[in-house]
Amino acid sequence: MENQIDNIVIDDAVLVRKCQEGDSAAMQRLIVKYQDRVYNVILKICSNKDDAAELTQETFVKFIEKISSFKMQSSFYTWLFRIAVNLSLNFCRRRFKVKMHSIDAPSGPEGENAIRQLREFFSVDQDADPVAAAQNREIGQIISSALGKLEDKQRVAVVLRDIEGMAYAEIAESLDLEIGTVKSRISRGRESLREILKTVLKA
Repeated sequence: MENQIDNIVIDDAVLVRKCQEGDSAAMQRLIVKYQDRVYNVILKICSNKDDAAELTQETFVKFIEKISSFKMQSSFYTWLFRIAVNLSLNFCRRRFKVKMHSIDAPSGPEGENAIRQLREFFSVDQDADPVAAAQNREIGQIISSALGKLEDKQRVAVVLRDIEGMAYAEIAESLDLEIGTVKSRISRGRESLREILKTVLKA
């Protein structure tokens, strides 16, 4: 019974404790549970599949290295995403030298519509009409490119909120920020994204 972890649903905290006791099956369970979500978030941050794959692998290497010192003062989920986001941002700064800029325009209804479309384009039903699916993928690529033009801190906040669907409190915990700062970055990121898309789609 002890080794049948993969056949039952177990709370993350239980799996973490098992990992800290050296249980490799529990470790594998957590990796399988979160690897796709971590990869998708990193991909939206760095916009390159090969880089995202490497950073995902690096995230789980860090997870294995650091799990013994994890105090469970936050959820495992937010702790893991903090590792992934930090690795991704450091990578972006090193390789692409992303320049920071501030956007002071407030978010509005049009920004909210852009974000709703963003979610739809990144969750295309693979069984949908092929023509519609192809169009959505094309627009999705445009939006993905637009995301890549956001200031990195805003991009991370928008990805975690509007693609990953994390709560404000979870994002604040993952990024070690105040909730007000998180909301500000999301608001500014959404407005910036809307302006970028407006320019691209008019071209």
